[in-house]
Order: sequence, then structure tokens, then C-alpha cells
Amino acid sequence: MLPPLSVLDLAPVPQGTPASEAIRRTVDLARLAEELGFVRYWFAEHHSMPSVASSSPEILIGHAAGATRQIRVGSGGIMLPNHAPLRIAEAFRTLAALYPDRIDLGLGRAPGADLNASRAMRAFNGEDFPHLVAELLAFNTPERFADDHPLRQVRAVPDDVPLPPIWILGSSGASAAYAGKSGMGYSYASHFSPAPAAPAFSAYREHFTPSAQFPAPHTILGVAVVCAETTDRARFLASTMQLAWLRIRRGQFLPLPSPEEASAYPYSAAERDAVREYEALTVVGNVQEVRARLAAMAADCGADELMVVTNVYDHGERLRSYELLARE
Repeated sequence: MLPPLSVLDLAPVPQGTPASEAIRRTVDLARLAEELGFVRYWFAEHHSMPSVASSSPEILIGHAAGATRQIRVGSGGIMLPNHAPLRIAEAFRTLAALYPDRIDLGLGRAPGADLNASRAMRAFNGEDFPHLVAELLAFNTPERFADDHPLRQVRAVPDDVPLPPIWILGSSGASAAYAGKSGMGYSYASHFSPAPAAPAFSAYREHFTPSAQFPAPHTILGVAVVCAETTDRARFLASTMQLAWLRIRRGQFLPLPSPEEASAYPYSAAERDAVREYEALTVVGNVQEVRARLAAMAADCGADELMVVTNVYDHGERLRSYELLARE
């Protein structure tokens, strides 16, 4: 039995498709996810990557929430070191005012960008993450600032709307205890992290302190999935991200290649080894195979929810993968 399912969207950009079109297509998947009963729909923040068009999650959240009626929409996540906390407080209070009880605020400490893009954004150091979160929360409750703090009189408007539920994103387990102590949700990125999720989830639950937004701990396991009618078809579609993954390791953030191009690529032995690392992080197969592996992964770490990211070349095949997974 699978736990509830959600969607992580990076607005992938296939070769030959304008990034602007990839952004507009996000509504197709958001509406389908709502129809299929997915719990939430999150956008990830990345910068200066021609293969990914989700550089402005807060704008995409508003776009998707406006095109749907009840599915929760949020960030998976906002990379807080890239932003002034006041700006995020204002943006997400605005979203919460427009779409009450439907917005999530997922926060990450990674840059979501290379060094030059981080410099262009004047990003904070990732080690400042706890301080940045504390400042963000203080704008939600100004009394958290000391009486003589220069920011105590600053208001994040609209100031009659609280921040949405906050989730901490992790990929190594380092932030798990922090998320638990803070009474927040916790999401683990197993779609790109080879480290097991179970120890991180255990640390999160062990340190969990109930809060108004999270009276009980809640864990989300991020998983990369390619599902098709047959195993061979799924493997063919998944070849796109195998080649894309290899290119990313070289610092080449190109639009997604077609599966035909990827299947014809002449991998060296060393490149095959690198691709196997990616394959180990991806669930690929027919419906029965995918669901069985996802159920085992969720049971192994005790995930309360699975958040599925599917990046394939063809837009219709991408929608179909989510549809097969949910409707079976």
C-alpha cells in the first residue's frame, strides 16, 4: 500500500521546446494531479540551468494555484540563502491571502545554482540558514525580535495572514533534528541523494516538538520515477535523464535530450559507471514494478508521503507516468 502521493515539478525543458512553453505546461500537470487526488504540488528553485525553468517558484505557485481548486501548492523549495527573509515572508503571506489553506513553504539551504549564479544573486552563506529561518519566523511574529532590534518595527504585509506551514528540505540528514525541534515538516530528497532517508527521518521524529501547524511529525520522501505501460518503454523514456545526469556532472546544464539521442549516445565504461549511480536513485518500470518499489521505500523509512518527480522528454509521456502511478 502506497502512502499519499504528491508532485515535485522542476518545469523541465526538453531540447527544441522554449523554456517559456515549459513554464506554461506546468498547469497541465497541476490540473491532472488535482484530478488524480495528489495531495500537494511543489516547485523547486533552480537558477541558470537551461534544462530547468523553475527559477521563480513563488510565481509558479500562484499560477498553479489559480488554475486549480483544492490541491496544496508550494515550494520544494525556496532556497532561503538566495533571498532576504522579509521578501519571502511578504511573498508567501500574499500567496496565503490569495489561496487560504492551500500554500506550503518548503525551505532549503542549498543554493540551487552554480557559484557564479549564486554570486549574481548576492546569496548568503548556507551556514546562515538557521539564522535566516529565525528572521523569517520573526517577521511572522515580531515579538521574536528583541525590543531594541532594528527590524522589530518592520511589517511583512499582508500582516493579517500567517506564514503557510513550513517544511525543511534535506538531502543528508543534517537538518532533520532542526526541523523536528522547530515543529516543522521534513522532506528528504532521495531523488538525488544516495544517503538513506531512514536515519534522517528517525532523527526528525526523535527531536520533534509539536507546533500549531504540525501537531504531529510529517515526513515526505522525494523520489524520481518513470512509469510506463511496459518496463522496456519506461527504460527508454528514462534514458533521457541518464544522459542529462551525465552532462550535469560535467557542468553542462543543457535542455533534456530526446530518448532517441540518449539511447544512441556512445557511453564509455567510466560514463556507464556514472549513469549507474543515477539509475540507483530512480524508480523505473511498469506500474506494478514501480508501485512495489515505492511501497518498499516508504516502508523502509516510514515516509508519511511520497513526492514524485518525473523528468522525461515528451510532455504527454510525463503526464502519463503520473496518471499510471495514481490510477492503478
